[in-house]
Amino acid sequence: MSTFRITLAQLNPTIGDFAGNIALMRKAAAIAQADNANMVVFPELSLTGYSPGDLLDEPDFVNRTEAGMAELLVASRETPDLCWVVGTPTRRSGPGKALENSLLVLRNGVVALKYVKQLLPTYNIFDERRHFEPGPDVAKVLRVGETQVGFLICEDAWNDAGDDYAVNPFDRLVDAAPDLVVSINASPSNIGKRKQRHLLFAAASRRHNLPLVYVNQVGGHDQIVFDGASFAVSPQEGVVFEAARFEESVTTLALNGSRFFSVTGESLFPVSDEGLPVMEFYRRQIVLGLRDYARRCGFKQAVIGSSGGIDSALTLALAAEALGPENVIGITMPSRFSSSGSVSDSEVLCLNLGVRLYEHPIRDIVSQFETGFADAFGSPPHGLTLENLQARVRGTLLMEYSNCYGHLLLTTGNKSELSVGYCTLYGDTNGGLGLIGDLYKTEVFALSRHINVSAGRELIPASIIDKEPSAELAPDQRDTDSLPPYPVLDTILKVLIEGSRLGTEEQNEVEAAYSTLMGASEGRNLVAKIRRMIARNEYKRRQAPPILRVRGRAFGSGRQMPIAAKYD
Repeated sequence: MSTFRITLAQLNPTIGDFAGNIALMRKAAAIAQADNANMVVFPELSLTGYSPGDLLDEPDFVNRTEAGMAELLVASRETPDLCWVVGTPTRRSGPGKALENSLLVLRNGVVALKYVKQLLPTYNIFDERRHFEPGPDVAKVLRVGETQVGFLICEDAWNDAGDDYAVNPFDRLVDAAPDLVVSINASPSNIGKRKQRHLLFAAASRRHNLPLVYVNQVGGHDQIVFDGASFAVSPQEGVVFEAARFEESVTTLALNGSRFFSVTGESLFPVSDEGLPVMEFYRRQIVLGLRDYARRCGFKQAVIGSSGGIDSALTLALAAEALGPENVIGITMPSRFSSSGSVSDSEVLCLNLGVRLYEHPIRDIVSQFETGFADAFGSPPHGLTLENLQARVRGTLLMEYSNCYGHLLLTTGNKSELSVGYCTLYGDTNGGLGLIGDLYKTEVFALSRHINVSAGRELIPASIIDKEPSAELAPDQRDTDSLPPYPVLDTILKVLIEGSRLGTEEQNEVEAAYSTLMGASEGRNLVAKIRRMIARNEYKRRQAPPILRVRGRAFGSGRQMPIAAKYD
């Protein structure tokens, strides 16, 4: 059998940017042609970007999709005999949904093959059955030279173990006797996902004795981040190639029999089983997520309330890395309850990061509210009302700055706080995007230390990392006045929220600590209390800005719970 050359085009498409997405594909196809490739493979729904959601219900969007496909067909004539594997919605007729999630192979200006995705996920963050009709239970193969190529779309290949669906498209494809399997994907990234992909697809490759290429999208889309990490699998050697994570990549591989080589015929370097360290993964996922969110929404600069605490410090550091420190503004807003270090720590932090810091005290503004409230209702606000008032004044000032200067306001709440409602609606929840809302408080500290170690210097001052967490909304206030210590709280939250989605190592650690807690009545009472706090604060999370997803079950589309329900 002759050598088959295939180009893995790991691209970062923008939903609805047909001209931009087509330009990316044309550029990748030109590279493939220069490498004398037989085929260039793009990700799932590469023409539209994944996922368009309810844009698919708009006739104009579908018309633009078809116009884009017509343009790609013309472009394919410019690369004679090169097969373009493109993901796109296509129309259908008959009962059911009006669209299909399709893979089209374009060659010399015509559609040489069409395959329709059979398994449409409707779990976690996915809702494909909302817009697409499943394809028929048939395999699709295409002969390219001497190589018989079979095709699958994302979920179709994830069911090879047969655990999730009655239909297994992989088995049906094997019956068609391909020499190579091509799987196009839009597989969102979360902790542990890379390992899961490698194990699943390496097992399928071995079981069917078939080489396989897996091409994935990269980039941030709203809450979801795609890490790319496209790969090639040999049945004998396992994963033999992996594209870069969190960046675009266009790479041509050579396939001879069932073994992959570089385009120059050299053996490929082994792919390590070890992925990125957890904290480095979090950092890169969040940085890419913010960078793309800001770019796609038209923001060049961001503003963050700088309290002198660990959450705002980490948010500032991540924003500075993603957007450049010159494009990040910090605002410190001391109240009469602020510690002496809240402003000075913010100053040192922003100096270290190269971020501009403004000071806008709120003492007088809050006093005016107190006086006005007392005049109207007979007594001034106190307790929690006064605490929330301060947070809402700060939130209003930050939104004022955002509106005036066009900066994206980033919220600073972490997952521990959002879980139990330790935040102020219309106060510190104000903003356009949350960077650390899928990180537990203990992880916020760990990532802050990691950033310092990675930088080789103290970006986030030790005084911020070492200080006891406090909202500083009341005299001598500490988070532990309202919450258990964060290591204890995070253990409970991980069990109640993440559950089986935890990785094996983390799950073993968490369950051991959780079992100890549940062994005493005090611990059981605490767990019950935290469970109630999670339930009754769903209304806050529902109104919070989107948060960047790093775990398997992030708040938002990844965890859909009713507000008005009885949980006891």
